[in-house]
Amino acid sequence: MDNIAPILLIGLVVFLFILLSSVVRIVPEYERLVVLALGKYAGTRGPGLTIILPLLETARRVDLRERFLEIPRQTAISKDNTAIDIDFLVYYRIVNPKLSILEVENVVAASLNIAATTLRAVIGDIELDDVLAKREKINDVLRVKLDEVTERWGLKVTRVEIREVEPPTLVQDAMNRQMSAERERRATVTRAEGERAAAIMVAEGAKQSAILTAEGERQALVLRAEGERQAQVLLAQGRAAALEALYKQAKEVDENTLMLQYLDTLSSVGSSPSTKFIIPMELTGLASRLTHAIANAGMGSGSSSNGASANGASE
Repeated sequence: MDNIAPILLIGLVVFLFILLSSVVRIVPEYERLVVLALGKYAGTRGPGLTIILPLLETARRVDLRERFLEIPRQTAISKDNTAIDIDFLVYYRIVNPKLSILEVENVVAASLNIAATTLRAVIGDIELDDVLAKREKINDVLRVKLDEVTERWGLKVTRVEIREVEPPTLVQDAMNRQMSAERERRATVTRAEGERAAAIMVAEGAKQSAILTAEGERQALVLRAEGERQAQVLLAQGRAAALEALYKQAKEVDENTLMLQYLDTLSSVGSSPSTKFIIPMELTGLASRLTHAIANAGMGSGSSSNGASANGASE
């Protein structure tokens, strides 16, 4: 009897602990408890300390955090009858814990199945080229269609992401050949554009060089013409200055000096060994002017002597 009492005491403590843990629940901020009392919905409780009556109430935990479903690879037929293997992710969160428990047996499994079915329906309305090129659009369409179905289960689809699209091998080979041809075309276009730009630059350089050469020649001709003009102006100015000086000197020379220079010139001509003589037409006038000059000279000397003698007599 003494040994039975401690065992009973320990069993009672364990029972009380289990009973207390089933009655008192601590619900985190990101969870809720959907409580059923005798099989009927009795409310959603949490977060914090919650009491569940044993034998009368049962509780199901619901996680409200955003989670994701990894949809395994699905084979879908596109609008142009091409088999495509696609796998994608579905991000979701529970917004109504009551519906997620009461309206569907397993909300995650149901969402997984509806996602695969919706994918096949969406891909069936799109051609292969659009499937490969318009992933963002397909993601949006899938999200909207899934959200329409899962809304009645209290589940909100926040995002859909297609991870990989794999067309058949023959289609991949054709796509690779098309990509190679497109790269070659772009390379050819780029090479042609480069050659054209280079030719334009060479032609532009030749044009600029010709323009500069012509401009240099023009400036050289202008400078040469300007130099010749200035030289001619200076030469003309020199001649004009010489003529002006000669004219000034000629104004001061009297007739007798001119006549002597004229006779001197005739003497020089006569002393030359030439057999031809040039006789001026005004020889008679020249002789008369010479006689008149000699007479004037004699009269001048006579009058000078008379004046001298008169001066001596008066003295």
